[in-house]
Amino acid sequence: MAVQEARQYGEHGTTCAGCAHCGQTGHRRAVAAFLARRDELATGHGVPAAVAHSPVAARQWVSDELGQSARAVGLRGREAGLAWLDRVRRGGLGAVWGAVLALLLGQALTAVDGGWTGARTAGLCAALFLAIVLSAAAQVHRTRGGLLAPLVGEDNRLSTTRTAAAGWLLFLGYVLLFLAVRSPSTSSAFGLARGAGLLTVLALVASVSVTARLVVVRGIAAGRLQKVRADRPRAADLICDDSGRAALVDVQYLVVSGAVLALAAVGLVRAPALLPEVPWSLVLLVGVSAVWHVAAKCTEGVRPTIHSVVRSREAGDLDAPVRTGDDIEIRGCGFVPPGAGAPDPLTRLVVRIGPVHAHVPLVPVPGGFANPTDAALTVPLPADVEPGRVEVSVITAAGVETNRVVIEVVD
Repeated sequence: MAVQEARQYGEHGTTCAGCAHCGQTGHRRAVAAFLARRDELATGHGVPAAVAHSPVAARQWVSDELGQSARAVGLRGREAGLAWLDRVRRGGLGAVWGAVLALLLGQALTAVDGGWTGARTAGLCAALFLAIVLSAAAQVHRTRGGLLAPLVGEDNRLSTTRTAAAGWLLFLGYVLLFLAVRSPSTSSAFGLARGAGLLTVLALVASVSVTARLVVVRGIAAGRLQKVRADRPRAADLICDDSGRAALVDVQYLVVSGAVLALAAVGLVRAPALLPEVPWSLVLLVGVSAVWHVAAKCTEGVRPTIHSVVRSREAGDLDAPVRTGDDIEIRGCGFVPPGAGAPDPLTRLVVRIGPVHAHVPLVPVPGGFANPTDAALTVPLPADVEPGRVEVSVITAAGVETNRVVIEVVD
């Protein structure tokens, strides 16, 4: 049923690829069709009779069929991601101006008893100025999600450190505008002694953002950190790693930064004539959280490595050396990096066997794939590989090549 539904989508999905609703609908249907096809082939159904008699030919046909479906899913996902960014841009602008309207209504309701004050005017003017600046920035980056663009990393995921730094920068900008409009001639409102804690926290979150970026760049250059580009940013990226699992270091950093930011905002409400004072104990807490986050980023990732290459033996087979046409099993770690577990990245996994590049076949099982996995993968030895000593290495979906292991191929 899922396959028929995806086929019925057909031309409508192509013509409406720029529509957020149609793009997401097409992606969901493509995923449903792929999952249904994978589970069907995993049970042995749907294989043509012309190749069903040969296990090797049937496996190759199944892998090619799933590879084509996986590329279609990836294409639909990228189309849905572009449409989603446009919807986020419009939603971000709506949220900004909705916040200004909510501030205006809140001030108007609370001014019934106490009357309209200069602080209310200053707060509204600062909010309007920031809203105009943010709207202009969103228009400049309208093809990249508007206000979301500065928060997205090069791997097309939301950055936790950039989001925290942007939150503090936005708050500090609002505070400075508010104080400048409310008391432009009062220098005591901008005293260094009171604002030292606030500036220190801003320096901490900004340095963490820069340091994290530097750590990632060096990790990628060294081949230790593998980054696979996502189809689109997701809110879960802020608290999860690339594989979608919750990351404690990201959660604690956001919780600590957000809590201290909320306390600073409360301080501004209680004393609107002065810079909000951040106690040094809270500054130290942010510092500990930042060091924890950076230290975790420095130890993140593992270089893909081959530990051994052996001949894959089926039940009932005799032990024998590796010959052309045999399956070899490559054991190691890091073959499927975080974020590369989707079908489309799995099809980009390649094994270099001497001068031949062999694509790793997809072997479906109900609910997933038996091959490839992060710690082992099986690939048939191509007929073009000459007997003798041959070097074997793996090239992952992130483009990182493992170490090379020499095997002996006999006639």
